[in-house]
Amino acid sequence: MAESYDMTKVHGANLKILKEIDRICRKYKIRYALDAGTLIGAVRHKGFIPWDDDADVVLVRSQYEALKKVLQRELPDTMEFLEPDSYRGGRAFFDFTPRIIYKNSQVHPESDRMDYYEGKLNHLWVDLFILDKLPEGKAAASLTRFIHKAIYGLAMGHRHDLDYSRYSLLHKIFVGGLAAAGKGIPLKWIMAMQKKAALKDRKSRGTRWYYSNYQPDYLYVTLEDDWCTQVEDAPFEDTMLMIPRGWDSVLREVYGDYMQLPPEDKRVPTHSSQQIQVFDS
Repeated sequence: MAESYDMTKVHGANLKILKEIDRICRKYKIRYALDAGTLIGAVRHKGFIPWDDDADVVLVRSQYEALKKVLQRELPDTMEFLEPDSYRGGRAFFDFTPRIIYKNSQVHPESDRMDYYEGKLNHLWVDLFILDKLPEGKAAASLTRFIHKAIYGLAMGHRHDLDYSRYSLLHKIFVGGLAAAGKGIPLKWIMAMQKKAALKDRKSRGTRWYYSNYQPDYLYVTLEDDWCTQVEDAPFEDTMLMIPRGWDSVLREVYGDYMQLPPEDKRVPTHSSQQIQVFDS
């Protein structure tokens, strides 16, 4: 039950990261927005969802590139900016999502999987999702999504392990085949392919955007220009953070009735396998 989880320290650590992102973005006049469950939290709870153990931020491509230039020098020693090629000298793949980790935390027991990623994924973090333009037309948009799925499949050949349990037989064949092929391709080439695919429609006249670095099963989410390119301030815990001006449309697109609480047995942390430890909050 949600009541059995004391998330005070977890939320405190995540809030520290969010405040740093906010501070840096305001300093350099960069627009970001809370996203996913963190955006639900801002709207429904005026802060974190009580049982949530992660945080998400989204930026359109130009704003992400501006933030990326200054993050390393602006972040405090307790935090670290990780890019998708930050593991094992760019030879190990987890996903295409950059993130900011809170180093004074641990979310999983030590394991071969955690060691494979040099312990960098064994922390609380804030994901940085990127919005890129979709091409005009349904067929062209569908092709773009398929290209991203194929590239992701190739990259999975560089993961520590593959969990096929949630795939249908057809998808097992598709993913397994791509991962096998991907093992023979240097990961840096696959990373370059993913970025090229994300940027190919940057001059599109289309009005819709998509999360180019989401996992493949979330690539269906698309947002209109006026939902996501402008932001506004909203109360969040003890501060004010940025949310998309079209927050209601964004949340309805992804979650439907986002004000409806999930069943009580679902109100649990989802990103850790044990009680999360935070060492200095």
